[in-house]
Amino acid sequence: MTILTIVGARPQFIKAAVVSHALKEAGIHEMLVHTGQHYDADMSDVFFGELGIPAPAHNLEVGSGSHALQTGAMMTGLERLVEESERPDMIMVYGDTNSTVAAAMVAAKASIPLVHVEAGLRSFNRAMPEEINRIVTDRLSDWLFCPTQTAVDHLAAEGMTEGVIMNGDVMLDATRFFAQRAAEQRPLSSLTDLEPGAYHLATVHRAENTDDPGRLAAIFDTLGKLDSPVLLPLHPRTRQKVASMDLSPSIQILPPVSYLAMLTLISNSRSVLTDSGGLQKETVWLGKPCITMRGETEWTETLEGGWNVLVGASPKAILDAVHTHPQGEPPAFGEAPEGTASGMIADTLKNA
Repeated sequence: MTILTIVGARPQFIKAAVVSHALKEAGIHEMLVHTGQHYDADMSDVFFGELGIPAPAHNLEVGSGSHALQTGAMMTGLERLVEESERPDMIMVYGDTNSTVAAAMVAAKASIPLVHVEAGLRSFNRAMPEEINRIVTDRLSDWLFCPTQTAVDHLAAEGMTEGVIMNGDVMLDATRFFAQRAAEQRPLSSLTDLEPGAYHLATVHRAENTDDPGRLAAIFDTLGKLDSPVLLPLHPRTRQKVASMDLSPSIQILPPVSYLAMLTLISNSRSVLTDSGGLQKETVWLGKPCITMRGETEWTETLEGGWNVLVGASPKAILDAVHTHPQGEPPAFGEAPEGTASGMIADTLKNA
């Protein structure tokens, strides 16, 4: 059996790190294709080396562009690859990026079974490009591996039950596996002079925030008013947007950081303020309060006990959330019914 795995963005590299290992252990031959959606070395190359992911067999080097241009270029490259050199038994995709939906459409048109890892997520906000990508990919998938029962329920509500498996969250596998390595290889002192618990961590990259000058200004103005310094690893897109802004000196901008470095920064922070998807989960799993600068979340499990709070771009809501403590233990979710989430994927496909 040969599986062609398509990745293009840093969250997918992290998921592939644990799933690729499980596939190898199961004796499944995998070929990795990098679309080049994230092409900056700090957003791409460092992840392959740090997480021990095999170098991609192919890199389409698509780069940036509008959603239409980027997705079209990916489809063209993937279609040529499948037709001319690599016709796999299955195509595997992760999450909800343009790389995901491009590969899903190529697989469907070539009549190659499609495996979707992290299926069934819904924000119910179709203004998000990621939501459209999720819906389309799920509709085209033959195997839908869901991280939570909530995701399974979403698919059932849309009439999809065949090929749906609740296998747990591969990101939980990754967080557990790499957290100890992060503490050993990326100590806090190598990233900042600040002491543990003496800073908040923030990330801002989602288009709904970066493409709205009013929202972006409100967010950065509020970050500058927090009661502790803010460490801000800055996405290249956001860096361009804030270049002309007069930021508070309490906001310390960092270049994009590796996965191990991010785990270290989360583990030693007071709280995390983000508009990311996956970072919400990692923050809660690592026992830190999360403040999500969006109006909705795909990961509703994180909201339990106030461990994750949705604040949008409201300055008052952000400040209130920073000063509100979660109740009880962090919510437990994403556990695999048996073994590990990545192991369940490999075992299921091996026996398919």
